[in-house]
Parts: sequence; C-alpha cells; structure tokens
Amino acid sequence: MTLKASPLAMVPFVSVDNMMRLIHSIGIETFMADLAREIEHDFARWELFDKTPRLGSHSDVGVIELMPTSDGELYGFKYVNGHPKNMKEGLQTVTAFGVLADVYTGYPILFSEMTVLTALRTGAMSAVATKHLASPDAKTMAMIGNGAQSEFQCLAIKAVCGINDIRLYDIDPEATKKCAANLADLGFTITTCTTPEEAIEGADVITVATADKDMQTILTDNMVGAGVHINAIGGDCPGKTELHRDIVARSTVFVEYPPQTRIEGEIQQMPEDHPVTELWQVITGATPGRTSASEVTLFDGVGFAIEDFSALRYVHKQIKDTPFYVDIDLIADPDDPRDLFGMIKRAG
Repeated sequence: MTLKASPLAMVPFVSVDNMMRLIHSIGIETFMADLAREIEHDFARWELFDKTPRLGSHSDVGVIELMPTSDGELYGFKYVNGHPKNMKEGLQTVTAFGVLADVYTGYPILFSEMTVLTALRTGAMSAVATKHLASPDAKTMAMIGNGAQSEFQCLAIKAVCGINDIRLYDIDPEATKKCAANLADLGFTITTCTTPEEAIEGADVITVATADKDMQTILTDNMVGAGVHINAIGGDCPGKTELHRDIVARSTVFVEYPPQTRIEGEIQQMPEDHPVTELWQVITGATPGRTSASEVTLFDGVGFAIEDFSALRYVHKQIKDTPFYVDIDLIADPDDPRDLFGMIKRAG
C-alpha cells in the first residue's frame, strides 16, 4: 500500500539550483544587502543567542565543522568543510549545508544548501564590518585573493557601502582574470594588479581572502598606511593567518566571538589578552568603532554561527509562496507517536 507523509514530516529543501534561482529572482546585490541587514538585526540582539566556538574535526588536509546557535525560538546549524588542497584537484575549498529548526517542537523547518549561501553571507558580513569601521568617505577597495569568495566580497561592499572602485590581486593571474571578467558588467571600476603593493596603493579598504592553510604573511607592516580598514577573512582555522603580527599589533581589532577568533583568527598570533572589541557592541552603539581618521581598523573575521542563522532565517522567509524549494519527507511522523515500529510494519 502507499503511505503518505503527514504535513509535519515535510521539510522545505533548497537545493543549489533553487538557491541560484532564488538569488536571480531577488537580485544578487539586493540579496546581500538584505543579508547584511539580517546580520545587523541579529548582532543587535547578540545576548539572546547561545554561543559556542565551532566544533571542528581537523585532519592533515582540512577540517570539517559544525556551527550551532539558537535565539530560544529557532535553532540553526551549519555543516561546513575547509579543504584548501581541493582547489588543485578541481574541487570546492568550502562546501556546506544547514538546518533551521523550531525550538518548541524540535522539528526542522528548513534544510538548505549553504555552499552558495555561505559565500553570500561571508560577503555580507565583511560589508557590515566595513560599514561600521571604514572611513565614511572610503571609495576604493583592494581585493587580495581572487578565488571563490572574491566576487561576493566586492559585490557586498558595493551594495552596502557604495564602494565600486576595485583593485584586484592574486598570486595566480588566472584567478585575477576570472574575477575581473565576472565583475566586468556589474558597475565596477576595476584595476588588475601584478603585486599586492600595487593593489593596495590608494586603497581605503583592504580585503584579504586567501585559501592556503598556513601561517602566511600576505600583508607586511610597511604595506598598510594610516586610516585603512582591513577585512582579514582568510585566516579561519588554527595555524592559518594572512597578516604580519605587527599589523595586528598596531590596529584596533574587531571580532565576532573572541573565544573562537583567538583560536582561528589573526589574533592567534598575539598574546591571549590582546585587546579586541566585539563587533556587536559597535552595531548597538555600546562601543565606538573607528575613532580617528588615521586609525587602522581590522575586522578579524572567521565566520560565526549567528551569521549562518541569519542567512537561513532570511532564506526561509524568502522561499514562502515561491517555486524555489521542494518538500522532502525527512521526519518520521506516525499517527501514534508511540508506534514507530507499527508505522514500519504497515509500510511493508
């Protein structure tokens, strides 16, 4: 006989294909500007959330992590990997999926791809930091590292901060060519550069997003002038950094969640008591952001679960009454909650 799942057992699933269709229906810059607002909204109520550093399983070639959080009404988590060696094998460095659930029942209400969504929310997070920390008259950004994340960073900064003068550099010229081609018709003034020094010349904002899992020195201290804002987002696990420690030492450092960033971010190079400011405090007005035109501000961004929660909640709202998801039979839901075996038996 044929058994139909009850409505409670059906969970909306957003595939990669449907995520891309949803993005196109909204517009990618609008999508990221919306995500930035969702993140700001949740950071403004930071103290409501459960918070824990991501749970990582590290290997010689990468890491697999879970990133959970809850605001007491909804619960979300993301499964994500980070395997820098994948790029040389023609694979994505980062892949992910996520779940949003109702705290009252414990039932999931959304299952979604998050490889694309993570790229979008990472760009949106850098844009939020730039909005609150960069000079108000910032006009030019250097994008150091032109891999999979670079276009999202540029588009989010443009959508949220109005910066469309972009200077691109990557150790691989083909990556720079790819990034420039992808951004060519999207309203940017683009300069491709052959050295990082050339890229940061005249830049008000420097975003660094490289993939190597190593203690790199992509920027040295003499390369960073007064008044610059830096988004350092590539250093996102133990033993992986992008900035010389002297840059960190003379910058005002802003982070998402200190217990996680001190393990994974640029500040892992520094003493345990190195001063940092939590970005949510700037967003709420509890703490100032930039305090002078000459100050070097550093957003040491490693990605935090609340950002993924914001992204999942946004997608859950946006797919309502659209064709951009399918219902999947994910939850066993027998007529009698005590009779799970009977449900299996009757199905035979």
